[in-house]
Amino acid sequence: MDGARLAEAGARRRLPDWWEPLRSRAATAVTSDFTRWPTPTGRGRRSAVLILLGEQDGRPDVLVVERAANLRTHAGQVAFPGGAEEPEDSGPAATALREANEEAGVDPDSVTVVAQLPQLFIPVSEFVVTPVLAWWHAPHPVYARDRAEVARVARLPIAALADPVNRMRVRHPSGYVGPAFQVDGLLVWGFTAGVLATLLELAGWARPWPTDRIVDLPHDHVRPVP
Repeated sequence: MDGARLAEAGARRRLPDWWEPLRSRAATAVTSDFTRWPTPTGRGRRSAVLILLGEQDGRPDVLVVERAANLRTHAGQVAFPGGAEEPEDSGPAATALREANEEAGVDPDSVTVVAQLPQLFIPVSEFVVTPVLAWWHAPHPVYARDRAEVARVARLPIAALADPVNRMRVRHPSGYVGPAFQVDGLLVWGFTAGVLATLLELAGWARPWPTDRIVDLPHDHVRPVP
């Protein structure tokens, strides 16, 4: 099913009340809401990630994967499931759903696409990423389907991500400083943390937290960044 048909099908499914105001604000979001890096024209490999929001006991959560430690780029980092666009993909939604299925066993028919966020550029890997925001209307067990790429799959509660105790900024040896979260034994930083931080603000879920809490990135997380 292509992205347009998924969106049409999704329109017929009622989203939980907690989707507002995120749904409406996501529809008008711009690149500068998420990053200071402009998206280049005619440069970078097109890719997409799935920001899959589900619900457990009436409380929202988000699906993430921990990438395998031996990958060439972003090794060991926590990320949204996703990857590069393939010729057979009909668009970013199709790419994101295919990758989520390949990496974490997510059934595309269990997902309602809600919005496509602005394209974002990741200089270190030269990817132009389209985040696809989606509602997991029929959640099911997931797992690290491709162990060559994924070490772990987890559902992180939004309440835990918004908890000030779990928020900080990390400092990379290169001098990069950016948002981070420490939840369920996972350190979320870099591109994924930046997108999550913006989504918390758009949704009205963010809580005041000590932005002066800066920690050095642990040695086992150190990877090249711009």
